[in-house]
Amino acid sequence: MDKIIFATGNEHKMVEIRMILEDLGVEILSQKEAGIRADVVEDGSTFEENALIKATEIAKAAKKMPGFADVVVLADDSGLEIDYLNKEPGIYSARYMGEDTSYDIKNQTLLDRLDGVPDELRTARFVCAIAAAFPDGSSKVVRGTMEGIIGHEIIGENGFGYDPIFYLPEYGCTSAQLPPEKKNELSHRGEGLRKMKEILA
Repeated sequence: MDKIIFATGNEHKMVEIRMILEDLGVEILSQKEAGIRADVVEDGSTFEENALIKATEIAKAAKKMPGFADVVVLADDSGLEIDYLNKEPGIYSARYMGEDTSYDIKNQTLLDRLDGVPDELRTARFVCAIAAAFPDGSSKVVRGTMEGIIGHEIIGENGFGYDPIFYLPEYGCTSAQLPPEKKNELSHRGEGLRKMKEILA
C-alpha cells in the first residue's frame, strides 16, 4: 500500500487527516487530488452507512483510473449530535439549513434554539465514522466520538464547522480554541483515524 485516497474535497479535513496518518508512511490524496469526480448520494440512515457508501463508490471510480487499481479508499461521515435537539443536526450536519449556508449562521441558529437551556441539558458529541474500502472488495468501518456541551457563544479561530460552539468543560474552551495537535488528540476524527490506522498498519 503506497497510496490512500480520502473521499473528500475539504482541505481543512485533509490537513487533520495527513497529520494523524503521517506515520503510516504512505501518500494520502484527496479525492479531488486523485482526479476523481463523482457525485455520491449519501442516503444512509447512520454515519457508518454514509461513510461506507462514500468509500465504496469512490473505490469503484478509482479502479477505472490508471495507477489506482489497488489503492485503499477511506471516507468519513461526521457530524454533531445535540441531545436536547433529538440529536440534530446529526447525519445532516453538513446539509443543515442548506450546504451553502455559512457555519456562522448555522452555529448562531443552534445557539438560538438552545437559548435559556442550562448547561446540564446542552450535552452533545461529535461523531465520526470512518470506512475503508479495500482493493479485494472487503470493507471496515470504525467510529470515534468527542463528548462536550454546546457553549453560549461562537468562539475560537482554529477549527471549522461547528467547532466554535462545541465547548469542552474539562479544557475550559471550545474545540476551535484548541491548538491543532491537541484537537487531533481529542477529536472524534482523531479517534476514528487512529482506530483505522491500526487496521491499515
